[in-house]
Amino acid sequence: MPRLPRGPESVTGRRREGAAIFVDVLTRFAQDGGDAAVSAVAARAAAPVRVAVGGRPGVGRATLTRALACAEGIRIAGGAADVAVVVVAESVKPEDRSAVAAWREAGVPVLVVCNKADRTGAGPQEALRRAAGAPVVPAVALLAGVTLDDEAAGALRALAAEPADLSSHQAFLDCAHPLPRDVRLRLLRLLDRNGVAHAVAALRDGADAGQLPSLLRGLSGVDGVLAEVDTLAAPVRYRRVRAAVTELQALATGSPAVADFLAGDDAVLAAMTAAVDVVQAAGLRVDAGDDPATHLRRAVRWRAYSRGPVGPLHRACGADICRGSLRLLGRHR
Repeated sequence: MPRLPRGPESVTGRRREGAAIFVDVLTRFAQDGGDAAVSAVAARAAAPVRVAVGGRPGVGRATLTRALACAEGIRIAGGAADVAVVVVAESVKPEDRSAVAAWREAGVPVLVVCNKADRTGAGPQEALRRAAGAPVVPAVALLAGVTLDDEAAGALRALAAEPADLSSHQAFLDCAHPLPRDVRLRLLRLLDRNGVAHAVAALRDGADAGQLPSLLRGLSGVDGVLAEVDTLAAPVRYRRVRAAVTELQALATGSPAVADFLAGDDAVLAAMTAAVDVVQAAGLRVDAGDDPATHLRRAVRWRAYSRGPVGPLHRACGADICRGSLRLLGRHR
């Protein structure tokens, strides 16, 4: 059985497995054969997903953009985009709803990120989703890419050794403590109050200062944002796989090697896995069992699905899942 992607319940897993597998096998084939035309097809299939990030002033759009820009397989776009991210903070305003509607009218899937979520908690997320009319995920983007120099690390260790009043920003700045006020202000700008509190608690629990950036990133929620972006981008990546297959079919008329590649297990099963990404991102379940009965049952189900009342994208997905399942059944036989 090919390595099927994790299901929709995954929070931290990146949903890029299927398209990445296809690109990997196609790139290896191009390199082994030294075929420039196939290499160009592979490069187009591997192009990063274009993500546009927007939001009102003060919601942390620039901070979240920097965090997303570091992710593999993503390129921040200033114009045309494959996925749009609208950043809000605490509440959804009319201009946020207008931005979501505009992207949807352009046919671009939208994710709403509730930044500074440590100030609101998880409770309002469902209300935000209803107000935005789009998926909503929480984040604290400020904590995603923290770099602690010696002064900041030393200040946090001092706070772990001698607690300060972290009940509010002003209380932290004004309370009696050996740590200079300007250093406290710098910590607030770097981590915000809750970030300082989490870092101090981690140090008290035995963490090393060098571990804090990773721990704080885990609290940032940015990995969850990336997982949702990958979910929305699954159709984009699959369409690139299908476009690559179409280009390869044209090349195959003059190249037996390309024809053999397209007919081989690697290409068929990689296309199947990319298709699985799409249907699972849509909330459907694909049985990942690796026995003959499951392969046959899966092939029958997805063949029927591809011939049912679905759009062209899901019709192609159903056909690819059926084809891959029959190939796996043949292996067992």
